[in-house]
Amino acid sequence: MMRQYELVERVLKYDHTADEALLNRAYVYAMKAHGNQKRASGAPYFSHPLEVAAILTELKLDDATIATALLHDVIEDTDATRAEIDQMFGAEIGSLVDGLTKIKRLDLVSKKAEQAENFRKLLIAISTDIRVLLVKLADRLHNMRTLEHMKPESRQRNSEETLDIYAPLAGMMGMQALREELEDHAFRWLHPQAYEIVTEKLTELRQPNRGLVEEIRRAIALKCADAGIKAEATGREKKPYAIWRKMENKQISLEQLSDIYGFRVIVDTIEDCYRVLGIVHTTWSTVPGRFKDYISAPKRNNYQSIHTTVYGPRHQRVELQIRTHDMQHIAEYGIAAHALYKDRQYHANGRDGDEDTDDSPYGRLRAMISSLLEAANPEEFLEHTKLELFHDQVFCFTPKGRLIALPRGATPLDFAYAVHTDVGNEAIAAYINGRHVPIDTHLRNGDEVVIETSKNHVRSAAWEAFAITGRARAAIRRAAREAERKRFVELGRQLVGSTLAGMEIDYSEEKIKAAAPKMGFKSADELLAAVGRNEVALPDILSAIVPQAGVGPVEEGYKPSRRFGRAQAQDGWFNIEKIQSLKFRTAEIDNTAAISIGGPSQELPVRFEPGGAVPGDRIVGVMAPGEGIRVFQIHSPRLKEYEEAHWIDATWDVDPEHPQRFPARISVTAVNAPGSLAEIAKIIGETGGNIDNIKMAKRAADFTVMHIELEVFDLVHLNHIISGLRAKSSVAKVERLFE
Repeated sequence: MMRQYELVERVLKYDHTADEALLNRAYVYAMKAHGNQKRASGAPYFSHPLEVAAILTELKLDDATIATALLHDVIEDTDATRAEIDQMFGAEIGSLVDGLTKIKRLDLVSKKAEQAENFRKLLIAISTDIRVLLVKLADRLHNMRTLEHMKPESRQRNSEETLDIYAPLAGMMGMQALREELEDHAFRWLHPQAYEIVTEKLTELRQPNRGLVEEIRRAIALKCADAGIKAEATGREKKPYAIWRKMENKQISLEQLSDIYGFRVIVDTIEDCYRVLGIVHTTWSTVPGRFKDYISAPKRNNYQSIHTTVYGPRHQRVELQIRTHDMQHIAEYGIAAHALYKDRQYHANGRDGDEDTDDSPYGRLRAMISSLLEAANPEEFLEHTKLELFHDQVFCFTPKGRLIALPRGATPLDFAYAVHTDVGNEAIAAYINGRHVPIDTHLRNGDEVVIETSKNHVRSAAWEAFAITGRARAAIRRAAREAERKRFVELGRQLVGSTLAGMEIDYSEEKIKAAAPKMGFKSADELLAAVGRNEVALPDILSAIVPQAGVGPVEEGYKPSRRFGRAQAQDGWFNIEKIQSLKFRTAEIDNTAAISIGGPSQELPVRFEPGGAVPGDRIVGVMAPGEGIRVFQIHSPRLKEYEEAHWIDATWDVDPEHPQRFPARISVTAVNAPGSLAEIAKIIGETGGNIDNIKMAKRAADFTVMHIELEVFDLVHLNHIISGLRAKSSVAKVERLFE
């Protein structure tokens, strides 16, 4: 076990300004607090926090972090209190220790809902101060190093947490060596047979390949020396988990995996990196598709290097990384190499200014957490966060040259949200390298992406299918929920307003605000949304607004019936159907957006039933609980299913300045001959209609019956299309469908 003076000397070796008294106090306090406690291995418990502190000295962390490592278990496992820690070591260290104590109590592999909620708490804790994450990673590493002393179920749980949560977080922070060791320990206990097979195979391959690594290393070093480049060349065998993962991804055996050795060339300058690359590529044949330049386009965790693969000596495939000494330091220590823990502006309050402009790994972590924390529930948060942690990357550019790093498989919609949440919410179209593409196109390295936006666009939940990043999906769900809430609020406002107008009573927001608390709602919007969702009956709200309507008084503590039936015209009640009317206007939105029907605010939740309805049709609205209004053409046979539902007398109010298409269905009986379908499509297209779907409903030797779903401007337009089709000799019959 490391002695007190040895730990202090380790810290002073890289930080001569460290507070020796603080370190000594923390060492003595933790040792006394843990007393005679033992670990599962039988070793003194204090050896664990001491080893955690030793790991952090290898990362050259500050004295406060080392002291926190020594104290990180005292609140959880001894009689020490947060107040006592604050008094002896200051509020800063007390806060760090408290954060780590809360993390220790979390179970990240329990039932899904509990796991998700605990994972949310974990990220909240580490987002307040990066040192909490660094100490936790060191704590986890030492626990994994000594996992053989734990019970099998504890090994399983800790290994799952490590592979699912802590190793990806270490990678996100650029701490690659720590990530690799965590993965290998977890691999050993989660997949013992696979681990044994891989390690045995590696042992077998070492004998025939004896001297190969050194031969390749010398060849690379000699080529650099001949060119006058001062270079340090090293080679190593890849880790078992990395090899196994590649075998799994590529579905190949270990014998087929030819690149189990990795080599690194470290030079003084960036210029030398590219000179070495030129020497390597002109000396040995390259492997196509295996070149990546992370110097000009760094990874999100600030990792920089050139990666290439060549057929080197003995025609052996050689994976080569070329980087400077500074890049190597960052690759080894990740975020710890930036010494952000000394920069107080990166702590709880974040960096001054816009969080989106902080391109440090920790800044991106905080931005990700800030975005994802707005998920509707813990499970959604867990799903989105894992999407962020586990993807490889592509690098794309804005028109102004800003580099955007995204997971592989990302779309322009992910790109838009990575630029800014508002850009994502308003995105309606995308251009990649000047070419108009679908919003779900997969991006490739080097693409220049232009996002077309519209302030009037309303994001729907369906757009979530076009995104893969957690940040984009969380923002889409959030925007869709807010848009849906607004639509139901506006629908409730229209229903109440039109009903009051039929009673010759003026509508006002003040009346709704006064009624809301009487009916158990916190705000007017909550009450109106409940009306719009068909959860509160109009007579109930009217009795609160207009007691003289004869519906009866609403008492304090009222609980709404959550049922919207027809009001009866008896005993002072009134018939809502006879006085209620709504007008529908097409939404004033861009032509690229889907058709939306709304009221004056363009926000009403309205959808057409099968068969559709077009301006010129007599229409009726039916209240659907939780959905809004279903619109039927008055002759629709499906209306019989809603005889007991609440009907709304609806009329058209189409804006001629912004014509929109509406859904309709027709049945066409045509000659079963080559070209007849093309002729039908031509007629519809020439008259300005849009075919949304075609179904062959009945097929015979001579005739075919087609059901065609159309989008047309109005009834006149629809009749024009029907007349044009009937005029064709290949068409025997055309009729409109309503179901």
